[in-house]
Amino acid sequence: MTSKNKAIVMGATSGIGYEVARILAESGWQVAICGRREQLLQQAKEAINGDVLTARIDINEEQAPQQLLQLIEQMNGIDLYLHSSGIGYQNVALDLEKEMNTVQTNTMGFTRMITAVYTYFAEHPEKEGHIACISSIAGTKGLGAAPAYSSTKRFQSFYMECLTQQAHIRGLNIHFTDIRPGFVTTELIKDSNFPMQLKAPDVARQIVRALKKKKAVVTIDWRYHILVFFWRMIPRWLWVRLKICR
Repeated sequence: MTSKNKAIVMGATSGIGYEVARILAESGWQVAICGRREQLLQQAKEAINGDVLTARIDINEEQAPQQLLQLIEQMNGIDLYLHSSGIGYQNVALDLEKEMNTVQTNTMGFTRMITAVYTYFAEHPEKEGHIACISSIAGTKGLGAAPAYSSTKRFQSFYMECLTQQAHIRGLNIHFTDIRPGFVTTELIKDSNFPMQLKAPDVARQIVRALKKKKAVVTIDWRYHILVFFWRMIPRWLWVRLKICR
């Protein structure tokens, strides 16, 4: 009898993380859904048809890496870790609390968890590892409407690239997937005026396909793939003069 594939989805109480966890569980994976709010975790578990575990983990708490490793031990190992935990704001007024909370969660919390699971896979070379992160096309260029969010998403993409290179140098059997969706209609941007907003279930289906193929980088969807291509061609002197998402 073939053993189940196992995944941990960090930040799975709503939005993209929830939808990816649901698809994986309903296709036969054992999935652990993690987040800060226990009530939402329980609601998510009850709504998903499949083999689902829950674990309350706040990535901004110092004990989060230990809690993650305990969960992995409880599951007797994992095949995939998906980091879908993050926050962001349109913050033209530069509200300091919003900026600092975004930096704390999207860089400090992200690094805390990614390094923990990377180290786990490195210390268990007998198992093929897969680490995925939902970053954003917002990391392509600096978005003046969301300075901390845009910057921290760039950090995440670069960090994943660095670990990919390091794993290759060390000869580790770890795959990495940097998932860069366009603007998705979730709690993060529900009141924003970002264009071409995507629906979380549609994005999740594309993410699962990319994960199964172990793609290194995936931009979702095709429209944003084209958009990002042209964004990169815009010189800095012109980009900073554009009035984008005011």
